[in-house]
Amino acid sequence: MKARIFQPARSVMQSGVARSRHWTLEFAPNSKRQIDPLMGWTSSGDTQAQVRMNFTTKAAAIGYARSHGIEYVLVEPKKRKQVIRHRGYGENFAYERKDSWTH
Repeated sequence: MKARIFQPARSVMQSGVARSRHWTLEFAPNSKRQIDPLMGWTSSGDTQAQVRMNFTTKAAAIGYARSHGIEYVLVEPKKRKQVIRHRGYGENFAYERKDSWTH
């Protein structure tokens, strides 16, 4: 049973980082998913693939995996670069602008 420990990316509809600070432990699927011939749904006999656990820190997630003998792969997050403009949002409406303001 192998797991992946990662910090999920923020939603595309989210401007802040409020719910992307926790760490998640997610199990890798052991078997391939099958398509149900009648309904067309995908299913699997592997119940561990449905388990997703959240932790407040990376150390807590690693500690849980080690204490339960779970093999894990740690995926470090890629930090995004802060976009900070010199004068901020008000710069869009400055009177001393030399060029026209367009989208």
